[in-house]
Amino acid sequence: MTEEKSPPPEGMEITWDNEGQPVVPDPPIIPDMEGDGIGPDIWAAARPVFDAAVETAYGGKRRIAWLEVLAGEKAQKVYGQENLLPLATLKAIKHYSVAIKGPLATPVGEGLRSLSVALRQRLELYACVRPVSHIPGVPTPVLHPEKVDLVIFRENTEDVYAGVEWPAGSTEAQELLKAINKKIKLQGREPITMDSALGIKPMSEFNTRRLVRKAIRYAIENSRLSVTLVHKGNIMKYTEGAFRSWGFQTAREEFPDKTITEQELHQEHSGQLPAGQVVIKDRIADAMFQQLLLRPEEYDVIATPNLNGDYLSDAAAAQVGGLGMAPGANIGDQCALFEAIHGTVPKYAGLDKVNPGSLILSGVEMLRFMGWREAAELILRALKRTIEKKVMTYDLARLLEGAQEVRCSQFGQAVLKNLEKTTG
Repeated sequence: MTEEKSPPPEGMEITWDNEGQPVVPDPPIIPDMEGDGIGPDIWAAARPVFDAAVETAYGGKRRIAWLEVLAGEKAQKVYGQENLLPLATLKAIKHYSVAIKGPLATPVGEGLRSLSVALRQRLELYACVRPVSHIPGVPTPVLHPEKVDLVIFRENTEDVYAGVEWPAGSTEAQELLKAINKKIKLQGREPITMDSALGIKPMSEFNTRRLVRKAIRYAIENSRLSVTLVHKGNIMKYTEGAFRSWGFQTAREEFPDKTITEQELHQEHSGQLPAGQVVIKDRIADAMFQQLLLRPEEYDVIATPNLNGDYLSDAAAAQVGGLGMAPGANIGDQCALFEAIHGTVPKYAGLDKVNPGSLILSGVEMLRFMGWREAAELILRALKRTIEKKVMTYDLARLLEGAQEVRCSQFGQAVLKNLEKTTG
């Protein structure tokens, strides 16, 4: 039986300064969840890379004190079949502020819809942040993947992902349909059929503004040129249309000296962006998919409601090599959870086969978030060198002639060796 572990005695807690930035001690305690399915394989490949990079970058003066916390199948072994997400795990992540995880499975049936969604909502990790850029040598389905270099900020807590829905024929659905139909009949519209299932799409000013605020701040701090609000406001005028309006309002009221609209850019500056400014754009969601394919270089930061962001982040990742090489983070005001963004792939569980790149790159983002950029860059350079030599797991090797196909653990070892060469 897997047992819950005590905090490492040598580790310390991450705190936060008055600007909302993490203050990281030299031995921070970082909770980790290896995940289900292929999770143990990719975690075993990734963790030595993190540890070696920190050791090398700081000459042994810094290290991470890992604290395993339980969720999914491991939590069931300790807490019982119904307890997939223990309160102790939520408390630990909130207390220690920064954590990392592999993919988690949610068994079919009653209970939590998704462990990952539950973690985001219960920890108020309202921004799902997905950096998307191409690593040279990774095979892709597009001609110019190098043009894709963007960061997607996806609202994490509401939209249809709030999970407020009822099955067709249920008492709750029937009651709501009667009330809704009474309203829309007064508007002269056709009623909704009574055998319909119902889902509610909440979208609030508070949650929209804090998401857009974080996206704009990121753009300013990282010298990105634009933030694009992606929505379906032409059809859903009071939800996604409001997302657009609240987004522009946030830019106008909170960043008046740092942001301009596209209209102002062309009317007042002849299309030339003034130094230090960020242009705020907006695009209809379906058109944005075309833009990602045809003109990806025109987009730096994207801010979007939950469901649109889900689609867009995976579509963008496909252009640079797929989910196996895509990092992910879920960030709140004083808490952050970094994660491999793909699934548990149970058919490959324990076979030492899959690509640990997503988890390794999520660790890179975690180290950057902590301010340990030197260690992050060491990993990134080593990963690039490994790919450059055409050393790849099966998902990429099968797409590239002359590639050397290796196991998950072997890929991690290759990154480790190239990390040593990079610093040698």
